[in-house]
Amino acid sequence: GRWLQDGCCGRGCLRMKVLLTGAAGQLGQALIASAPQALELMATSRNGGPGQQALDLANASACRTAVEEYQPDWVLNAGAYTAVDKAESEPELAEAVNAGAPEAFSAALVQQGGRLLQLSTDFVFNGRQGDPYRTDQPRAPLGIYGLSKARGEEAVEAAFGSEGNGIILRTSWVIGPVGRNFALTMLRLHREKNALSVVADQVGCPSSTLNLAAVCWQTIQRSSEGIRLPAVLHWSDAGAASWYDVAVAVGELGVELGLIDHSAAVNPITTADYPTPATRPGYSLLDCSQTRQALERNGQHWRSALRDVLTSIPT
Repeated sequence: GRWLQDGCCGRGCLRMKVLLTGAAGQLGQALIASAPQALELMATSRNGGPGQQALDLANASACRTAVEEYQPDWVLNAGAYTAVDKAESEPELAEAVNAGAPEAFSAALVQQGGRLLQLSTDFVFNGRQGDPYRTDQPRAPLGIYGLSKARGEEAVEAAFGSEGNGIILRTSWVIGPVGRNFALTMLRLHREKNALSVVADQVGCPSSTLNLAAVCWQTIQRSSEGIRLPAVLHWSDAGAASWYDVAVAVGELGVELGLIDHSAAVNPITTADYPTPATRPGYSLLDCSQTRQALERNGQHWRSALRDVLTSIPT
């Protein structure tokens, strides 16, 4: 590492350089808002913007160059191609962003001596088992999006091996107070409609960007302090839910918090009632026990975390 720890407690005063991708996305914005002050952060997004540099993750050579020029201690790869259904008709783009970029970052970091925190997804599993997925279970993605993310994971593992400098952090059902996500969409639909139909037979757990961002920074800090973390981590909020459960909760909390006047009636439907181009896992709950232990961090129940997300919506 190239950071200074002389005469320092080692906590909160690491002067690290972190290259962040996906800075314009919902997780990226939460990461910027909660970044430790002692950090030198180079925020990048596809088109750049205020306080952001342009970096197209579909361009592998641009990813390598960014690492070579900036020489970060860490790349926090929160950027991704996340349009699950669209990926079925844009496999090359999904592959370039979700597999090509982590591969390029990994190769450059191994050469430069930096580390990678790669965000991944519950979609690397097929959802055909009835108990939470452990970090060591084999990947078996159902669609192009999941496949591209699984290949990204494989590239990280191939480059870094077991030395702990490439960490994969899988999460699920990401929701936050900004950007595009299920919770904000449901809030808008509750406002606009009297009745909604929402899939009730896909089970997983939401992950608040507020909690997920804190976990990312904690992972980087702990790892930088020499604490050996597992090479694959799982993080979501606590509990289990269907999309239907989340939609109902958004309506109830939205009314309680004064964000909407009334909640729409929510009707449970099956996956078969709502066909989509991409097949989604029917059960994709992640077993987060190992991560909670490694980070000494308890999970927040998803409904309580959802409340925090809704309370944090910019007015």
